[in-house]
Amino acid sequence: MKVMVVIKASPDSEAGKLPSTDLLEAMGKFNQQLVDAGVMLAGEGLKPSSAGARVRFQGDERIVTDGPFAETKELIAGFWLWQVGSLQEAIDWLKKCPSPMEGDSEFEIRPVYEMDDFAENDPTGEIRAHEQQLRDQLAG
Repeated sequence: MKVMVVIKASPDSEAGKLPSTDLLEAMGKFNQQLVDAGVMLAGEGLKPSSAGARVRFQGDERIVTDGPFAETKELIAGFWLWQVGSLQEAIDWLKKCPSPMEGDSEFEIRPVYEMDDFAENDPTGEIRAHEQQLRDQLAG
């Protein structure tokens, strides 16, 4: 199963405070363990919301709001994409992670939809085949 591990933003991450050298080294070691175990597919830290924008869809209208955004608890500071055998395996890996923030940190683990999850709405398999073709094209 594929999961996205979401690293929640904090006041420090939203202020653009970069991690210490020690923390960067500890996270690098943890990421290496994930790669060596064949778990990590991708992972990135995100710049503060002040560097971003939101686009809201209302029918045919698109409303753009520049950051920063007020509710830190609703923002993310980074993510990993992992391939694991179960949600419990993802939890077990996350428990080994160094805390990415100086103070408290919070993560969210969310399973990623797989193409077979859409089989009911794609009885011929045509849509899933096209999506696989796109994934293959992205993989090079």
